[in-house]
Amino acid sequence: MRILEETISQSILSQGSNLTLAGEASAPSFSNWLFDCHGLLHNVTLILASLLFVLYLGFQARQSFQKLSHGRSYIMIAYYGCLWLVTVLNLAWSCAQAWECTAGKEMAWNLLSLFTTSGMLFLEVSLVAFLLQGNYASGLEALTKTFVVSGLVVGLDILLKAIYVFGFGIPLFIDSNDYTRHVKWDLWVVHRLLLTAVYGFIFVMYHSRWRERLPARPAFYKYVTVMFLLNAISLFACALTGNGAGFGLWLYGATIVCYHALYLPLLYITFLADFFQEDGLHLENVYYSEMRDAGFFDADWE
Repeated sequence: MRILEETISQSILSQGSNLTLAGEASAPSFSNWLFDCHGLLHNVTLILASLLFVLYLGFQARQSFQKLSHGRSYIMIAYYGCLWLVTVLNLAWSCAQAWECTAGKEMAWNLLSLFTTSGMLFLEVSLVAFLLQGNYASGLEALTKTFVVSGLVVGLDILLKAIYVFGFGIPLFIDSNDYTRHVKWDLWVVHRLLLTAVYGFIFVMYHSRWRERLPARPAFYKYVTVMFLLNAISLFACALTGNGAGFGLWLYGATIVCYHALYLPLLYITFLADFFQEDGLHLENVYYSEMRDAGFFDADWE
């Protein structure tokens, strides 16, 4: 009889402990969401950077809308709308970092990551397409060409990533302690290699006799230089991680943080900030100064 009572009591205690553990797992605390997975510095950096940029766009929204309505630039209107959409997606992605390490959230995390990264890639490709159209890219025709090319490239990229993630079950967007899947990192190597090659090509054009075919603005040159270096470092990190190097995974994570925290502000400064200045004469003087500093008028003195 005593043995039966001890058995029942042990069963009740084990069931109670299992219920407690299940309750803790199903209701993660705020500290777990903030500190776990990639850590405090990673999560706070992404959230603060994304939130600050959303607030900045919000404070500038009224003035920006007025400038867009008066300027009637199709390219600027479309790009500003896309920037807002991608910025909100990036903020949601930054705030949902804990999903990457939470069981049952893999599908939601993959979908959010796919849409966010594809939106940012669309902005990248469209700006590159605009640059390669040269100095006279403007109007509805340039907008159509830019968005058609960007849509085709990004659509193909989304299709390929969706097949990898949802068709083959390869965790492209889950990087925590994952450097053994060669198929995944081979894809990221090819992805970064293509971007590095494109930015490297434009970078070389700025230092060749074909630079006059590009927009005469040093801000674009600085943008291309930054993106070339970032993608080159990310390419190196993906190659290291694919070969099993733990440092490569850390370096790749650092490039992801830099990209999601700083790319959208860099894009705004490069492509949109000058357009939203109120003084048109001042804007023309800025463009002239940048062209003069870049040496585009040196031939006139020879």
